[in-house]
Amino acid sequence: MSKIVEIFGLKTTHEPSDLIKAITDQTCPYSKKKCYKTRKSDPSIAIGTCTLQYSSPIDKKAEKVSTIICPNRLLERKQIFIDCLHLLTGHTPGNELHLVPEVKIPGGNVDFFLISAKDGKAKDFVGIELQTLDTTGTIWPERQNLLKELKIIDANTEVEKKPFGMNWKMTAKTILVQMHHKVETFEHINKKMVLIIQDVLLDYMKKEFSFDHLNENVDIADSFHLHAYQLKNDNSKQDFMISLSKRLSTDADGIGVCLGLKTEAKVELEALIALLQSKISEHTSLTLEL
Repeated sequence: MSKIVEIFGLKTTHEPSDLIKAITDQTCPYSKKKCYKTRKSDPSIAIGTCTLQYSSPIDKKAEKVSTIICPNRLLERKQIFIDCLHLLTGHTPGNELHLVPEVKIPGGNVDFFLISAKDGKAKDFVGIELQTLDTTGTIWPERQNLLKELKIIDANTEVEKKPFGMNWKMTAKTILVQMHHKVETFEHINKKMVLIIQDVLLDYMKKEFSFDHLNENVDIADSFHLHAYQLKNDNSKQDFMISLSKRLSTDADGIGVCLGLKTEAKVELEALIALLQSKISEHTSLTLEL
């Protein structure tokens, strides 16, 4: 049985006709664009896998868990951005909300900036980084096996027997190192950054790294906030929905306790505000889905 449980935003328990339409359209329902994960040998084909059923990294004998492997999957309903609004302490009624993607700062790119603006001027902002599980190997054979099971392609279609895996250790360590660099920059300008992950990745991090010092009673004054989401069954549909399950907070030194790393990457507040304001437009206006 295929380990893929979500493809192009649909649970694989959907009717084959629904899945065929989604696979043919190749559109990510969360980005509203063509799925960016394409075959290296044929970039015109989008792979579309969102979530896999995989062994827990905490207990291999436990029931397999639905594990998100695409960051865009976290964009569902824009809930992750709504859950960051309270960190915009400088936001006041009448201000506009903007969402600016991919902004480069010292320490690397930031996936999104949630900005409170008035008359085109940034009044406050929060940096938001998304991280899901990286895989090893290729998902393509697993995808083709799913299509065979659903009788979307011929049962006699030959499929390569190439394995894939979940890169728990590298995913966790890499994002913590990156966050340490970036959070130092945010802390220097007295702003906040949020890391969005799935609850299963948080469980792994807590097992492999020292997380005991992170604040479970979240301190809004902290520069680093971690929001972990679980996949729940949406009773109104037959699909999954994400739901905030855990919040933690600390500062750059707190992340350093996990990793023992230091950095001097900084940017001045005025320079970053000028960069963000140059990117605000009618296209960045945040519209919430009801």
